[in-house]
Amino acid sequence: MSERRVRIGIDTGGTFTDVVAVDEETGRTTTTKTPSTPTDPAEGFLTGVRKVLDLMDLDGSAVTAVSHGTTVATNQLLEGKLDRLGFITTEGYESVLEIARQSVPDGYGNSYFWVKPPRIVPADLVRTVRGRLDHTGAEVRPLDEDDARAAARFFRDAGITTIGVCFLHAYANDAHERRVLEVIREEHPGAVVSISSEVLREYREYERSVTTLVDAAVKPKVGAYVTNIRTRLDEIAPGVPFYVMKSNGGVLSAAEVVHQPITTMLSGPAAGALGAALIAGTAGFDRVLTCDGGGTSTDVTVVIDGEPALTTEGSVGDYPSKIPMIDVVTVGAGGGSIAWLSPEGTLKVGPKSAGADPGPICYPKGGDQPTVTDAHVVLGRIPPHLLGGEIPLSVDAARAGLEQLGGKLDLSLERTATGILEISAWNQANALRQVTVAKGLDVRDFTLTTFGGSGSLLACRLMDILGLPRTLVPPNPGNVSAFGLLTVDVRNDYVQTVVSKHADLDLDRVRAVYTDLEEQAADALDGEGFARDQQRMQRTADLRYVGQAFEVRVPVADGELDTAAAEEVAQAFHAAHRQLYGYDFADDPRQAVEWVNLRVSGIGPIRRPDLVELPAREGGTDRAVTGSRRVFFDDWVDTPTYNRPDLAPGDVVSGPAIIEEFGSTVPVHPGFAATVDAYGNLLLTKESGQ
Repeated sequence: MSERRVRIGIDTGGTFTDVVAVDEETGRTTTTKTPSTPTDPAEGFLTGVRKVLDLMDLDGSAVTAVSHGTTVATNQLLEGKLDRLGFITTEGYESVLEIARQSVPDGYGNSYFWVKPPRIVPADLVRTVRGRLDHTGAEVRPLDEDDARAAARFFRDAGITTIGVCFLHAYANDAHERRVLEVIREEHPGAVVSISSEVLREYREYERSVTTLVDAAVKPKVGAYVTNIRTRLDEIAPGVPFYVMKSNGGVLSAAEVVHQPITTMLSGPAAGALGAALIAGTAGFDRVLTCDGGGTSTDVTVVIDGEPALTTEGSVGDYPSKIPMIDVVTVGAGGGSIAWLSPEGTLKVGPKSAGADPGPICYPKGGDQPTVTDAHVVLGRIPPHLLGGEIPLSVDAARAGLEQLGGKLDLSLERTATGILEISAWNQANALRQVTVAKGLDVRDFTLTTFGGSGSLLACRLMDILGLPRTLVPPNPGNVSAFGLLTVDVRNDYVQTVVSKHADLDLDRVRAVYTDLEEQAADALDGEGFARDQQRMQRTADLRYVGQAFEVRVPVADGELDTAAAEEVAQAFHAAHRQLYGYDFADDPRQAVEWVNLRVSGIGPIRRPDLVELPAREGGTDRAVTGSRRVFFDDWVDTPTYNRPDLAPGDVVSGPAIIEEFGSTVPVHPGFAATVDAYGNLLLTKESGQ
């Protein structure tokens, strides 16, 4: 019987399931990959657990915890595979989903062509209930229980088993929603129900309604998935703590996730951003752009002082969701993104992807449309095989596909391939601008951290386009998301809308709301096994100028919230507004400041894995050279190839060069150099004079 000492992180992607285990005594990590099993994702998950334990020569009794990043909720929403839903709301508000925000995507120029997407609940499955609260939560008209019973029976008779309930001003008082929940349990006991006061206690009826309905929609599938894994994990490691990654950069025990499934929406990208933040922070960089390149898409985020930026204005597919999530911008610029001709005859790349099946043309069972990966393989940027030789790639098939596309554009093979990569690089660069320049940040102040299977292939080009000072490529970049799962604290978010002008702020009420939110957070962390002296509370508030439609979130200091502390919050708001929008009204007494939402995050800290410094090695970089091949940069050039695990701290590889490892490749362009740091990271920089 081995001592419990290993934590395991598992990130399930579309193609592969990545597994990282850390030995808590030595800090040593062990990584592996196994094919994902889309028909039963739990199968790939458990295979991964067994595989990594075999590699470490341990059994399930050694495992202290398992953390998991899942795309079950995201995929269900992106693919629109939602069961029929029922919606119960306040009388007179049955059209809240139809009216939505009265806005047309891409501005009014698009309104002639834009077709309104189908609503998450069609109008014939919306039922209303009489009863009314005002914005303070005071009852204006009592709840009509007969209406509630009639609605529950209607859904029962119609065979609708998933229901969302959202009443006007329920964020201020949940009494009516709770009573309707009891009525549904009596009349329709088999129904899965979400009520808005449990999902999102803040105003804006449309977003609150959709967020509640999305939570209800993903509940059955996420619940069944998590419960299935929990049961089967007990066969390997009985009773071991099992955590699931949330969109907000925290984890939650599987038992709790079943009750708040919407919180797992951006599970995978969030873990990758946190893993990259820890790796870059340890290497000495506090302002980081993370670039996670996969087969279908690239996810980018901004991290300052180890904290990724959060937003509550996110959406997945067609569904806005106002839950706190790491601010990830996703573009369809992955390795499998398809190159195609627009009706005007111009070259486009993505967002359609060849995926894992059939995959790029160069794959053994590949498709017939050229992709970004085909362009890389034709130019020699990646080897003619993947995963250390497990997947052979056909350069000839890729060349034929690209020549056919180039013929239509009257371009040579090389210009067609470099054109595809150039468009892909600009797509990624524009995403990086969205999370920096569009937020008032200078992109040139940041270190780019690239990971994922395809994340590092365009790093040198991105540095040129954006003027970035350096790029950091972690070892085993394909496993950074799984590693990130081991760096993540347990985290719960609570919010309450309390709209008040700053000048009229009732400090007693604000203090009482914060105390209540902190007590809810503390109770949840108690249940997760954290002693009160371990728990950390983070307070923030959303403020705006009176008349504005959107708020800016700012921190609220710990300790007594007195007049001086409230004034500090207002000053922080002015400064944040200036950074975001380029102006503020700090010196204009006519422009009042308004407090809107009070927020608390309860954090239960988890021990992070240690990143171990590598020993120096004798000799130069020649020990890592594996051969050479012709690679096209600005011209065809005979380029040395290096085996990354044979490089040691202090080694410098000057471009042109190709650095290869099991799961990824780093092309070092002419005029660039890659330096290996103490932790085995590659630091790409421009050589002086370039």
